[in-house]
Amino acid sequence: MVAVLFLYLLSLVCWLGAMVFFIVVTQTAFTALPKVEAGTFLAALFPRYYLFGYISGAIAVILAIFLCATRMPRMWWAMAALALAIALGLTTYAGAVVRPRVDAIRAVTEQPNPDPARRAEFDRLHHLSVMLNGGVMLLNLGALLASTVALTPRG
Repeated sequence: MVAVLFLYLLSLVCWLGAMVFFIVVTQTAFTALPKVEAGTFLAALFPRYYLFGYISGAIAVILAIFLCATRMPRMWWAMAALALAIALGLTTYAGAVVRPRVDAIRAVTEQPNPDPARRAEFDRLHHLSVMLNGGVMLLNLGALLASTVALTPRG
């Protein structure tokens, strides 16, 4: 059981840590590089970012469900599993649906006089992506809190 708990917590904190690290990388890229190059760099990084989220998220969800079935207090493990399942769903939507749409019109950010409708669409999708990733981060924090409570003596 120690190995299961370790792998569960590792997947959860790696997923959360990757999101925090990505925020730092994004801010650094737009500070250190010209806007177009920063956008190109991040567009190349996003598929790996989402793949990491899919893998660590799937591991965390599966193990949270297992812990819910095998450990007390089940309510806290169930809350963690639910939060992680929703987070994985949001990550999948952001990476598989929103990101390709952003990539398809990303060139609009490089144009000196972009079509206002395409620019508005890019801005809307970018905002949606940021909100989805923020929601995933909050859900991960909630799962971490529920897991912490479940692991306390009084649970």
